Amino acid sequence: MASDMFGSPLPPEAEKDENALELPPVPDGPGLFGDLMPTAEPVAEPVAEAAAPEPTSAAAAPAEETAPVTPYRVLARKYRPQTLNELIGQEALVRTLRNAFAQNRVAHAFMLTGVRGVGKTTTARIIARAMNCVGVDGKGGPTADPCGVCPECRAILADRHPDVLELDAASNNGVDNIRELREAVRFRPAQGRFKIYILDEVHMLSTAAFNALLKTLEEPPPAVKFLFATTEIRKVPATILSRCQRFDLRRVPQEQLSAHFARIAEAESASLEPDALAMVARAADGSVRDGLSLLDQAIALAGADGLVTAEAVRDMLGLADRSLVFDMMQAVMGGDIAETLALMDRAHERGADPGVILADLLELAHTLTRFRAVPALQQDRSLPEAERTRGVELAQKLSIPVLSRAWQMLLKGVSEVAEAPDRRAAAEMVLIRLAHLADMPTPGDLVKRLTEGGATTGAGRPGAGGPVGNGGGARAEAPPPLRAIAGGGAAVPMPMVAAAPVAEAAPLAAPKAFRDVVALASGRRPMLHAHLVHSTHLVHFAEGRIELRARPEAPRDMAGQLAALLLELTGNRWTISLSNEPGEPTLAEQGRTAEAERLSLVKTHPLVQAVLLSFPGASIERVRDDTLDAYGLPPVREADEIGDDDDDGDGDVDAVGFAPPDAEPAAMDDF
Repeated sequence: MASDMFGSPLPPEAEKDENALELPPVPDGPGLFGDLMPTAEPVAEPVAEAAAPEPTSAAAAPAEETAPVTPYRVLARKYRPQTLNELIGQEALVRTLRNAFAQNRVAHAFMLTGVRGVGKTTTARIIARAMNCVGVDGKGGPTADPCGVCPECRAILADRHPDVLELDAASNNGVDNIRELREAVRFRPAQGRFKIYILDEVHMLSTAAFNALLKTLEEPPPAVKFLFATTEIRKVPATILSRCQRFDLRRVPQEQLSAHFARIAEAESASLEPDALAMVARAADGSVRDGLSLLDQAIALAGADGLVTAEAVRDMLGLADRSLVFDMMQAVMGGDIAETLALMDRAHERGADPGVILADLLELAHTLTRFRAVPALQQDRSLPEAERTRGVELAQKLSIPVLSRAWQMLLKGVSEVAEAPDRRAAAEMVLIRLAHLADMPTPGDLVKRLTEGGATTGAGRPGAGGPVGNGGGARAEAPPPLRAIAGGGAAVPMPMVAAAPVAEAAPLAAPKAFRDVVALASGRRPMLHAHLVHSTHLVHFAEGRIELRARPEAPRDMAGQLAALLLELTGNRWTISLSNEPGEPTLAEQGRTAEAERLSLVKTHPLVQAVLLSFPGASIERVRDDTLDAYGLPPVREADEIGDDDDDGDGDVDAVGFAPPDAEPAAMDDF
């Protein structure tokens, strides 16, 4: 019988189970402020576990006793490394840190850099636990192998340690944030051995914030450590880098990623084909986190038998079949446009992205070039089987210049596809362009073939007459030597001018030509030099006397400026007079006229015509001749030193050594 606080027995209806919770009395009137008080929610009575009957079956079990569903953790978080031994692909970093802890030479600041997902922040957390771990017995010191069970390790693993602060520098990038950090580092750690600051993406700090951090980073308190992580190491000032120990976390090799993903798939009771794992590892591009995210998505593709096929992963990634990529490369390099477009249609039906297809062809071109340049790579067992069989066979049929040209066109094509409104049409245009040029000789091959075998004319050409030297035919002159010029985006040969030796430059005290006088003003009197080149016509030149006609835009005191310059440089007085005679064209006009004549002369040369026929659509934009002076004219030569080579009376030495304009073009049978 239950009793009240004074010992009096309670009525039977007042008896309660001792395990029941007392409910507050329900008010029967308005509250203090006149409104109705809220009704208390009934509290469910707890069920004693000992008294609960065992359910006989799953169907008989009450719904209230169903275990709560644990939230799913993605693989990138579930399998995040907890110790240095679990880091993959960073052997140099692990070895250095182990030696530093063993020798008690742990720095006060670390700079961890690398691409996304290679373990920068994970490494920083491991270092934080290693420096604060106290061991299982609570008496340990800093160690490279934290126990993971002491209060310090558990608090850091749970992200609730008061002395391990992880900050995002992207959102805390102001100078005020760094000032707060500087004030906080003055206080001793509240719980752990060290107060540790982890700044992720530290390159996002402003310049003022970096400057505010310099002094604290150089001489921090003994119990403070800084761990920085960044993907853009070039954006971090050198003054910050010089105060940190830098570790470059490298990309994890593809074979290591594939083996790591295979272990995780086995732990997750998932079955993936080896080719599927290889695709995931290749798409990860050296990033463990990116690869685990893709693996997480791939495991969800498992069929009824629990197997994840390579075809399913290929569709997930939007990749083309590897054999289809080889077929497309073989077709496009063979000039088979119809087969290339058919393969493109097949890849499109499978859902492959046009930009990814070109990227795969670009990667294959690089692999074939490596096979061609370094034949020993053909025995590399880490490469996929397709690369070591079909790749080697295809590389032997293509030269490095052809592969380099394909690389350049595909590289440009990838950007074209990314910017085009119709990605598929843009990719097809790139492949058609590449197939059109695939069977054409490279500029170097063409020049070699023209100069060695096909650059004969008249009777000297095979089939045009008897052999050279007998009475049945005349010997044809070979074209002159070649020099490179720019035209149509490719190197196009040009004839070399056979010029006489250049005379020694005349002393500055006695310039021998008007161009020598103009050259004296170059670099010394820029405005005077410009007017002498563009606005001055030479009427007469003799040593000590120059007669000029100036255009209206020339300054009125140009004659006085030129006389003063010559007196200063030569020490002699020169008479500069102005005339109304027409005089010669300006130096600028003479240069343009000479350039047009050279271009016209080059276009009529048989060898150049053969090159233009071999490259339809190519054009000669400019003729480059290293013997010309700064004004595009041949150097000034005295007639008594070189003889009279002037046939047209313009005072310049005419170009000699060209094949006659009526010579037949080079033989094109080889093309």
